[in-house]
Amino acid sequence: MKKIVIYGLLILFSILFIAPFFWMITTAVKSPEELYVFPPKWIPSIFHWSNFATAWETQPFNIYLKNSLIVTGMSLLGQLLSSALVAYGFARFRFRGKDTLFMILLASMMIPWEVTMIPQYMEFNFLGWINTLKPLIVPAWFGAPFFIFLLRQFIMGIPVELEEAARIDGANPLQIFVRLIIPLMSPALILVGVFHVLNSWNDYLGPLIFLNDQSKYTLTLGLSQFRGMFGVDMVSIMAVTFLICLPPLAIFFFAQRYIVGGIATTGIKG
Repeated sequence: MKKIVIYGLLILFSILFIAPFFWMITTAVKSPEELYVFPPKWIPSIFHWSNFATAWETQPFNIYLKNSLIVTGMSLLGQLLSSALVAYGFARFRFRGKDTLFMILLASMMIPWEVTMIPQYMEFNFLGWINTLKPLIVPAWFGAPFFIFLLRQFIMGIPVELEEAARIDGANPLQIFVRLIIPLMSPALILVGVFHVLNSWNDYLGPLIFLNDQSKYTLTLGLSQFRGMFGVDMVSIMAVTFLICLPPLAIFFFAQRYIVGGIATTGIKG
């Protein structure tokens, strides 16, 4: 009876989370006439699969897709390199003021992005980066406090004796980091990569602020083009939204076991 109650509650809550996604899929294949009927129809009478191609071709989503791939890929590379390098420095090196700098790093996590939004815009405007993809890529090359903290905790769980053995064999700190630490921290790096891809791929406010030219738009910003003066093309929005959701869902599905492993093994020591 206890298991029945537990599984019943899990199924109930899973339905609550799946229902909006299911509604998005069914709305994407509805006809405009069935969209606003009352009571609402969960299952359309006829599945209009052509809505996906029609919605994608309505706007230059191929250009938006290319921009999203560039932003996500370049920022992911910078985020992994910078966060891992800084985390390794905090975990293994001893220098004056290390604890103070680490506390400042953790304190910066409490500052919301909305507070630094205007100063960042002024800085990027001074550099001439407005209406380019640089404001969405370059900041990731300086690391993120949460990712640095996460990777630092993982590195502190790696035995120091491995690095001492490599140092005896003549390896310098950079070689130890590249050949020893990075392969060992691959679960944590995959975890950071998945988190960053989800944040970058779904980012809407950043492109909205820094981009003006439609040829620079990302996929999330391109969705706003379906909002007209006299109405909203809800079928096209749902169709393109479903297509945009597919890459993050696929990444999360294939990296799920690495995510669980990275979280489980982070912070065991230290």
